Amino acid sequence: MNLHDLTATPGATKASKRIGRGHGSGQGKTAGKGHKGQKARAGHGMRPGFEGGQMPLQRRVPKRGFNNIFAKTIVAVNVGTLEKFENGAVVDTQALIDAGIVKQCCDGVKILSNGKLTKKLTVKVSAYSEAAKQKIEAAGGKAEVI
Repeated sequence: MNLHDLTATPGATKASKRIGRGHGSGQGKTAGKGHKGQKARAGHGMRPGFEGGQMPLQRRVPKRGFNNIFAKTIVAVNVGTLEKFENGAVVDTQALIDAGIVKQCCDGVKILSNGKLTKKLTVKVSAYSEAAKQKIEAAGGKAEVI
């Protein structure tokens, strides 16, 4: 088989509509554009959201809120989910990703105090809540900030 032997499956391609080629074609005269008006003209393209000169919706609706472009995206992980790890394990952001607890570490990971921890773990992440730090150290582990 060569490149010139390849053809499309029957019915996969369709001939384009030949408009404006006489009234016998069924698409003659106005070529499917109707009678006059803005959309009947050549090059009539209107931008998205154009409402014919009326004040468009995106300008009528008031602006709300504020988007901080310097905001950091911190992923929150509860202490209870760290029970997944073995006793004595070192838990860092890569270990959390490998375990499937965190999808991706954006700007850091913060450990929150929800849940119970019974295993002795060395946890190395960006931030801790005060209660989470106490729970990790109460179980005999270490809470290190990286």
